[in-house]
Amino acid sequence: MTGTGVRADARIVARADGRGGTALPVLDGEGPLALRRTRAGGTGARVMVVGAMSGPLGGDRFTLTARLEEGARLHVGSAAATLALPGQAKGEARYDVRLDVADGAELHWLPEQLISARGSDLYVTTRAELAAGARLVLREEQVLGRTGEEPGRLTSRLTVRVAGRTVLDQELSYGPGAPGGWDGPAVLAGHRAVGQLVVVRPDFADRPVEGRMLGECAALIPLTGPAALVSAVAPDALRLRRVLDEALGDLG
Repeated sequence: MTGTGVRADARIVARADGRGGTALPVLDGEGPLALRRTRAGGTGARVMVVGAMSGPLGGDRFTLTARLEEGARLHVGSAAATLALPGQAKGEARYDVRLDVADGAELHWLPEQLISARGSDLYVTTRAELAAGARLVLREEQVLGRTGEEPGRLTSRLTVRVAGRTVLDQELSYGPGAPGGWDGPAVLAGHRAVGQLVVVRPDFADRPVEGRMLGECAALIPLTGPAALVSAVAPDALRLRRVLDEALGDLG
């Protein structure tokens, strides 16, 4: 920890163990990014991110990377929601996630919600690089403010590349100082929970999903390449999760 905030890095490497399972030769976290392997069924490994400290706070810099080698299967979740808070250090906090998935590997990246508390300022980036034969299920959920609270400033950028080709690159910004209209009828329309679900499967290249609305506040969008996006808003985190879970079930 320095006068400008906390620096924390965590790394996961998953590798097929040659016996039909998945080994974790690297599972290394520090400070607020503690990593724990938990029991998993089937051939995959399961890791939980356990928040050992509050944050991210103002000025903090968190980096979490996961690399899956050929044939590995990994499920990553978190033990609780991530709460972005104001801190004593001035300036924006950053949380960077980097995912690298090789041919024949499969990653389920399903953390709990990110909550933007009043007075916080967080820029979060998630970048996934997939080989042509990789599979991915990635969920992002943001909650703007705790109950009865105005949100902090939150900017989220999500980039997904398959075989060197960008299939999704979007940036969303909410809260004080964000571009005008973020809470208007064309964006959130008063909702306080927003989420994205990205599914990448090689078979989508030959049989792409069909775009459609999923109720009043969610849409299934085919992406260029073997990928699909579900984008949704909801009044609260519980209803947002329900919409995304139902969409994932529909996608198989």
